[in-house]
Amino acid sequence: MTSKKKVVPVDALSKPGGVWSTAVVTEAKRHIYISGLLAKNAEGQLVGVGDIRAQTRQVCENLKTVMEAAGGTLADLVRVDVYITDMRMFDDIHAVRREFFPSEPPASTMVEIKRFTHLDALIEVNAIGALD
Repeated sequence: MTSKKKVVPVDALSKPGGVWSTAVVTEAKRHIYISGLLAKNAEGQLVGVGDIRAQTRQVCENLKTVMEAAGGTLADLVRVDVYITDMRMFDDIHAVRREFFPSEPPASTMVEIKRFTHLDALIEVNAIGALD
């Protein structure tokens, strides 16, 4: 499947400091809306307790699994919203995200919150994808 998204260069604004694009345009006929995903494995167990890199990697793998089930890839994601418990984890999160989004990453917002439905969760991500 070919991605139906195009990253919009916005030269009048500073370049993103992490792994995201300021704006993304899509001409897709179908969209996928992915609910918030925690760092849970296929058995429903939270992985990487206390390890933001491990949890971020699992969340990205979960996003990849969902996108493949819908007939797409991570390259088809146009937006991700990232919720974390400590903004000091920003650099570690983006180090992992860079592995999954090496070019033209989705638009994104990151917000620090108090806690998740699982007390050991450090990150949750919901997403929107553009499919053919």
